[in-house]
Amino acid sequence: MGFRHEIKLLLKEAECVSLRSKLGALMQIDPNAGEQGEYFIRSLYFDDMSKSSYREKLAGVSERKKYRLRIYNLSDDVIKLECKEKKGDRIKKRSASVTRECADRLIKGDFSGLESLDDPLCREVYLLNKSRGLRPSVVVDYDREAYLHPVSNVRLTLDKALHAGIGGHDIFDGELLTLPVFSDNDVIFEIKYDDILPKILQQTVAGVTGSRLALSKFTLCLDKAHSLKPGV
Repeated sequence: MGFRHEIKLLLKEAECVSLRSKLGALMQIDPNAGEQGEYFIRSLYFDDMSKSSYREKLAGVSERKKYRLRIYNLSDDVIKLECKEKKGDRIKKRSASVTRECADRLIKGDFSGLESLDDPLCREVYLLNKSRGLRPSVVVDYDREAYLHPVSNVRLTLDKALHAGIGGHDIFDGELLTLPVFSDNDVIFEIKYDDILPKILQQTVAGVTGSRLALSKFTLCLDKAHSLKPGV
């Protein structure tokens, strides 16, 4: 998959009621959402010894990469090692499946399990650990509603209940201590598409009164963790 457009807006919870109704009428609900219409995402983000990912985001560097380990609904059925690459307002995601054993080692800061895997991303992450000290940084939690449209591979998501992990890095720990990032239940609305956003969806998005979100979930959660545990 090539680079895609990405727009992020921060919405008040009340505005999502109207938006949800409009999206439901125009788009397909992500089949992975199940009966509840949403799913839980937990990611462990990595950063190097210089905190390059964090600092580059704050500085607005136009070309940058973030690496993370991601699971869904606290299950180890699907465990993804991912790289999210950004160039201007476009993003690209690469991913590789890893085993629970490999994930457990990564959580502890042991990247050696990636060395023998026949995958370019795994090799890249392994070498970054060796050369730049890539290591676990912060756990990011949220609930996601996702809506799909076949034209231009459109994906619109409402990410709610953003929480930062402050009790460690074990993404499989159902009792991991986390704290909410937003005090008033704000929702992150993400708009992703390949080339052109269909006109009817352009009109829907144009009617949203949210503000552009300059910070990422990673930086928001790391700031929250820093505020409680300086120096993490």
